[in-house]
Amino acid sequence: MKKLLLLTFILFAGVFGVSAQGDSLLHWQTQVKKTAAGLYELYAKTTVPQGWYVFGHNPSSEGLEGAGFVLQYENASLPGPVQYISPAHFVNDATFGKVNVFTGVVEMRQVMRINGFVPKVIKGTINASIAKAGEFYPTEIPFEVMPEDGVEAAASASSIKVASIDINNALASCGTKNEVVKSSVWGIFLLGFLGGLIALLTPCVFPMIPVTVSFFTKKAKTRRGAIQNGMLYGFFIFLIYLMASVPFHVLGNVQPEIFNNISTNPWLNLVFFIIFVFFAISFFGYFELTLPSNIASKADSKSGLGSIGGIFFMALTLAIVSFSCTGPILGSLLVGSLSGGAWQLTTGLAGFGLALALPFALFAIFPDWLQSLPKSGGWLDTVKKVLAFAELGLALKFLSNADLVMHWGFLKREIFIGLWVLISIGLTLYLFGVLLLPHDYKGMKISPTRKVLGGVALLFTLYLLPGLTNTRYANLRLLSGFPPPLTYSIYNKPPDHIVNDYAKAVELSRAQNKPILIDFTGWACVNCRKMEENVWTVPAVDEYIKQNFILVSLYVDDKGKLPADQRILNYKTVNGGTKDIISIGDKYATFQSENFAQTTQPLYGILDGKERLLNNPVGYTPNATEYLNWLKCGKEAFDKNK
Repeated sequence: MKKLLLLTFILFAGVFGVSAQGDSLLHWQTQVKKTAAGLYELYAKTTVPQGWYVFGHNPSSEGLEGAGFVLQYENASLPGPVQYISPAHFVNDATFGKVNVFTGVVEMRQVMRINGFVPKVIKGTINASIAKAGEFYPTEIPFEVMPEDGVEAAASASSIKVASIDINNALASCGTKNEVVKSSVWGIFLLGFLGGLIALLTPCVFPMIPVTVSFFTKKAKTRRGAIQNGMLYGFFIFLIYLMASVPFHVLGNVQPEIFNNISTNPWLNLVFFIIFVFFAISFFGYFELTLPSNIASKADSKSGLGSIGGIFFMALTLAIVSFSCTGPILGSLLVGSLSGGAWQLTTGLAGFGLALALPFALFAIFPDWLQSLPKSGGWLDTVKKVLAFAELGLALKFLSNADLVMHWGFLKREIFIGLWVLISIGLTLYLFGVLLLPHDYKGMKISPTRKVLGGVALLFTLYLLPGLTNTRYANLRLLSGFPPPLTYSIYNKPPDHIVNDYAKAVELSRAQNKPILIDFTGWACVNCRKMEENVWTVPAVDEYIKQNFILVSLYVDDKGKLPADQRILNYKTVNGGTKDIISIGDKYATFQSENFAQTTQPLYGILDGKERLLNNPVGYTPNATEYLNWLKCGKEAFDKNK
């Protein structure tokens, strides 16, 4: 898995490096001119560096696009082809043969049509490919133009950054800002550690323990040397997984909520869904999944270099050859922890690497323990196939994330649970030997342990069944956060509070003289569902919120677009950066980071009608009594400061 992430990092670096090098070669000047009602002419000009050329229209060269405009506003279109003002000529390109190109000054124009609202700023990119002998770069240069009849958006920066919210001076001192972050980080570490322990039991890793430790003990001249080598090997395993999070710390400098955007990106979640299904089919035994042999052999060939260098490459080899087993486990950890930021990801990978490294170090110190290890055999194949069923269940979680944030509506809660029921039934039948998978045979002996696990799977199936109903038993508390929320149901259960309308909550607060309970949440947020289904449903909490608060849930990962006149382009953040607020999620993720200086969910804050912070915000608080006391503190602060 380390190799996978390392390759991903190298790929990102390579792509970004190539893109940056190509983009630095062209500098476009752009203009826009209104020609008729709703029609405009875009114009762009650049100078191609000496020795380079930009590709024009080449219909016969498949995949080679000429220079042109790409717009980022869905109400704007390009009804006609781009018109090149500059004369073109032919060259013999090393890759595409005889092609139409531009050198020197390049000028082009294109008709743009805007339907409805005309914003003050139109953004887009100019895509062009530039080349010279032996070099080729696709470029994507951002541009923005200002139509002469463009209108300022109705929304303004004041609708995002509320001056009256003072995060450092709440009216009451209850609530702590960092407690939840700390606990969630430790939760991620334990989750990563658990994932590492599971990975140890896979056929890719478990057989490596005695082989590797025996290698160190036989190769070392002294027992002390064997212990040192084994511990160094374990340390390098830990370090390799830890280093995999480094690229995400670099990404973190872009904008605070980037990790939430990554983890809730519908297309990334769909990719993970496909990957997990692919891994599951492999784990079932229908085909063998490995990385290209040359990758593993290159790392393995370095394992003979010196003592320290060789041990490092042995650890790297383990990470590579165990990829097919550790990949799905780490993939789940990757996407599940990204919304909490780079440090949560680092913590999770640290837990995973530590769990994976500990056995190698401990068995090197106590080699006699090797005798107590169970021998590799059919039980490892069973573990692998059980993991395959688990991966199918996790795959559905990624598909559900995409469905929720995009509001496609095809994977409602009951359908999701129904699919889990089918997977659980399949697991039950497999463990009892009724369902035969590759490498199984009729009449094979079923071990007592496997029968016990089959019983557990059967009980889990029975536990899921009430989730298909429209009764009070449908709230599967033990699984809160994994299925879609109770309101995302085929039974059409609408939420009984305000959703994604902060302005309406303020209006109702002033009209009803009640404080506002802000719930910063996410469609793909596991801990948010746990709070909603395990804490908010406690009668005392539920009744207190309904009687004393205007509750508004603001979804920071909602990909629905804001109305065109509500979008804010080039918003200046408090830390000096700029960003475009296009979607509902953009608006409320920025609202949270700007006013509450946090980007994790859930986060709860209480304001009065004057939009003053009544007490310190809190995050994930699974103890209902503790959460209720925090609510009461906020209400008391409201009553004292009317």
